[in-house]
Order: sequence, then C-alpha cells, then structure tokens
Amino acid sequence: MGQVAFDTLKFVETLEKEGLPKNQAKAISLAVRESHEAVDVATKRDLGDVRKEIDARFDKVDVRFEKIESQIADVRKDLFAEIADVRKDVQIVRKELSSEIALVRKDVEALTNSLLIKLSGVMLAIVGAAATIVTLIIKLV
Repeated sequence: MGQVAFDTLKFVETLEKEGLPKNQAKAISLAVRESHEAVDVATKRDLGDVRKEIDARFDKVDVRFEKIESQIADVRKDLFAEIADVRKDVQIVRKELSSEIALVRKDVEALTNSLLIKLSGVMLAIVGAAATIVTLIIKLV
C-alpha cells in the first residue's frame, strides 16, 4: 500500500502561526507523521492497481469459461452423434429380430402341423385297435 502524503514543514508552520513554540510544533508534527506511517492506507493508485488486477483475472476466467462452454458444446455434439448411431443400431436389431421372430413362428407352425398329423395317425391307430378289440370281443361272445 502507498503512503499518505504529509507535509511536516507546512504542518509545523501552521502550528507556529497559531502560537505554539517551534519545538512543540515539531514534536506534534513528528507524532502525526509517525501515526500516518503506522497506518496502512490504500491510495487511489493502489485501488486502481487492484482494479486492474481483478479485471485481468476476470478476463482469464472469462477465457476459461468460454473454453469450457466450447468443450461442453463439443461433448454434446459427440453425445448426440453417438445417440443417433445407437438409435440406428437399435432399428437394425429390431428389423433383424422381427425377421427372426417370423421364422420362429413359421417353424412353430410347421411343428404344430406335423404334430397334428402324427396325433391324427395315432388316433386312427387307436380307433383301429379299439375296433379290432371290439370285433374280437363280439366274436368271442
């Protein structure tokens, strides 16, 4: 911090004009000067320097903030591109699954038809066997 300007000679002359003896005026002047030296007072120049330093720091912060905003925008673009790619992949997988499900349905239908034919054959064989058994029982009775 800067020092406050204090004109000791002018102060002594002012005190002498008011009737104080020279040695008392000097003593008072020295006491006032020492009290000013002990106080750490900011001057306009000090405040201006602080303002400049703060402005410079804010400029750096603004630049960093702009860089961060730019990086965030880049990450967003990348994420949107990745999401679009994933959506395309999901659509492809859906189409593939749909065609696979259709094939499975056809296979199940073919198995169902095959089982129906075999079951019909078994039922005919059972009916034939039952008819034969009934015929034998009738002949035996």
